[in-house]
Amino acid sequence: MPVYQESIKVLESLFARDSFFAFATSKDNVPSVRIVDAFYDDYCFYIVVSGRTQKIREIALNENVALCHEMYRFTGKAYNIGHPLQPENQEIRSKLIKVFEPWYFAHNNEDSNEMYYIKVELVTGFFHKDGTGYRVDFINKSAESMPFEFGE
Repeated sequence: MPVYQESIKVLESLFARDSFFAFATSKDNVPSVRIVDAFYDDYCFYIVVSGRTQKIREIALNENVALCHEMYRFTGKAYNIGHPLQPENQEIRSKLIKVFEPWYFAHNNEDSNEMYYIKVELVTGFFHKDGTGYRVDFINKSAESMPFEFGE
């Protein structure tokens, strides 16, 4: 199997679930970082947010973002894809409700016009599993693998 396809399978196995990440945005070249729940699906991460948050305002000004968890790191382009009940969000909404089921409705009010989904289209990434590291260029659909051990 080519390395790129292998890396995508590994990425799915690691993050096609509720995952905690540090999510970095910026305004006026000043970074801002916070912890978010994210879900990986089809070359993108998805985050549920309130429209009153700083992150939603910052990605409107600058789409370049980063996600990091331990030795996993990604860069991407973030977009506000709108309210969960918009027809075009129906498919991702059903996935997010399922993966975030323990807390989705307890922490999100879909009756509010201030609820949105952020979609992060991946640009680059580094992640590892079972002694192999993957450096991925999602734009050019290329990847390299290398021995990698995450130690203490």
